[in-house]
Amino acid sequence: CCGFPVSVFFIIINEFCERFSYYGMRAVLVLYFKYFLHWDDNLATAIYHTFVALCYLTPILGAIIADSWLGKFKTIVSLSIVYTIGQAVLSVGSINDLTDHNRDGSPDNVSLHIALSMIGLILIALGTGGIKPCVSAFGGDQFEPDQEEQRSIFFSLFYMSINTGSFISTVVTPNLRAKECGIHTKQRCYPLAFGVPAVLMAVALVVFIIGSRMYKKVKPQGNVMLQVSKCIGFAIKNRFRHRSKEFPKREHWLDWASEKYDKQLIAQTKMVLKVLFLYIPLPMFWALFDQQGSRWTLQATAMNGDFGISIQPDQMQVVNPILIIIMVPVVDSLIYPLIKKCKFNFTPLKKMTVGMFLAALAFVAAALVQVQIDKTYPVFPAAGQSQIRLINLGVTPATVQFQPQMKSVDVAPKEATGYMTFETSKLQSLHIISESLNKTQPLQLLEGKRYTLAFEHLITTIETSLAFDNVTSKPDEGQNLIRFINNYHVSLNITMGDMAFGVLPPLSVSNYSSIPGGKQSYLIKASGGQFRSCSVVSKKFGFGGAYTISVDDCSMAYNDLNVTYFEDIAPNTVHMAWQIPQYFLLTCGEVVFSVTGLEFSYSQAPSNMKSVLQAGWLLTVAVGNIIVLIVAGASKLSKQWAEYVLFAALLLVVCIIFAIMASFYTYIDPNEIEAKFSEEEKEEDKKDQDDSEKQVEADSRM
Repeated sequence: CCGFPVSVFFIIINEFCERFSYYGMRAVLVLYFKYFLHWDDNLATAIYHTFVALCYLTPILGAIIADSWLGKFKTIVSLSIVYTIGQAVLSVGSINDLTDHNRDGSPDNVSLHIALSMIGLILIALGTGGIKPCVSAFGGDQFEPDQEEQRSIFFSLFYMSINTGSFISTVVTPNLRAKECGIHTKQRCYPLAFGVPAVLMAVALVVFIIGSRMYKKVKPQGNVMLQVSKCIGFAIKNRFRHRSKEFPKREHWLDWASEKYDKQLIAQTKMVLKVLFLYIPLPMFWALFDQQGSRWTLQATAMNGDFGISIQPDQMQVVNPILIIIMVPVVDSLIYPLIKKCKFNFTPLKKMTVGMFLAALAFVAAALVQVQIDKTYPVFPAAGQSQIRLINLGVTPATVQFQPQMKSVDVAPKEATGYMTFETSKLQSLHIISESLNKTQPLQLLEGKRYTLAFEHLITTIETSLAFDNVTSKPDEGQNLIRFINNYHVSLNITMGDMAFGVLPPLSVSNYSSIPGGKQSYLIKASGGQFRSCSVVSKKFGFGGAYTISVDDCSMAYNDLNVTYFEDIAPNTVHMAWQIPQYFLLTCGEVVFSVTGLEFSYSQAPSNMKSVLQAGWLLTVAVGNIIVLIVAGASKLSKQWAEYVLFAALLLVVCIIFAIMASFYTYIDPNEIEAKFSEEEKEEDKKDQDDSEKQVEADSRM
């Protein structure tokens, strides 16, 4: 088809579906840990990075199985089945109704959900990691030696399918997660968010199998990684055996393998180890890079996602693939040529150093954004303290004195104070004075709790209502909390949208109910007494706020409900767009680090050892995610911005170390070295042939 083997199109479709499945699942994973399994930020981050590390450790296993045992085709099919089962198990584990027997909206057996989720993730890691080194190589196997141009185009299409699958899934699955679904109670729709990737993985498997008869299947020819490992192991063991001074030293410690392995394999292993030595500092870059899906996504949950349409926190990850599509051609066709014109020798290792520096700057930017977010967080009472705020529901001003003789506060009509903090043991009562009326309200507050005291000046008395505010943090996922207070003289039945707040007696307060964040308005209705059915369209609440809405009156002529809004917790005011600079810096770092790193590795590796360096490169990603576990667990920093600064500082130190290591590196041309060995081998063969001919001649004379 157009000069291409038809089989490669099955492989490209398979890769698109598989990448959609993986990145779609991964996009919502950390929020699933936090909001469904109810893990804290640190545990959710730790398990997320453990999973990613496992995904980048298993490719080594997949490569060994494919090259030494099953072959690429059977390995891809076998592990894709494991992969599909894992996605299905994860989706089933996220079904709330599976164990919600009492139908209260919470799983009754969280351990079962955790067990299913972990089994599913382990199977996914085995599947996605195992097929990672096989699919692209299997696609390359489909071409003839004279189809180099078509092979190059195939790899471009293959890479495009990866980015397209990643982009689309990162947009789609967070929207699926944000929907509400369930049999008995409505919850965030994680089963759908994980179920669609599971279906796509099943499609990927079916598509790949359909093309079975068209594939060119190369038989396993042994894994070069095992040969290299055996060569290194023998050299170390042999050197240890001959450690006494009576044995002469050799030029390189790998030369101790010469008794068993040929010179060319030893020379190639030296080249590989030289590059792998430079890989030692690289995991620190990936430690920062992969936090896009964990810490940065959690950061976005405390931000304003209003872009004209509501953007989910986990959708911000889509900025990375968008910027990659833009930045790769810009850097290749504009930035690098400009640097070259300036006659600056911008070597691959210098590019990688710049990439590390840009990633460190990205985390400095993330820290600055986090500082601004922290300023919007409410301050809750500490041990031994209580907080109280006042709402004046009347039309006359009032003065409230906290007893015994602590402070005095003026409260204007239809206004509320902020939360005031007191030592619980000292605050006994408060005295309200409004015009000619006054009232003393005794208080018995609990430590560490928040309260709202609403009061109203009536004709002959001051009515009060003390409500316990059972909110201990900002609402999750940018949602809003809404409650009502009945500021009318008869009981009212209040609804908002499809939520019923029940019948509220005069001056009583409902419980908080959660509504999605965004620019959506709701119809508030109240009925009872003279209120036949009065209504009003609510204001737009934004993201992450908590509000008390006072139902004051109804205009009988038009049945318009009069309400007053009181802000209990301020909404998220830092916009998600402020994350774009940190994504931009990190993506620029990725372009000059990752792309250049792979190019450098391949240019410095022998032709038959590219897979060894690919395994080493993937291993740096796995180690990077393990570093996140170690640093996040050991730092014990209470502020998230401080952790960002810590990671930035660590990468900056590693960047300096890498720059020093790179300055001592001498670039080589493996092709020249291999050609030299080929010539020597030919000369030896010729010499052996000449010797053989001479021997035959000598034998014939005898």
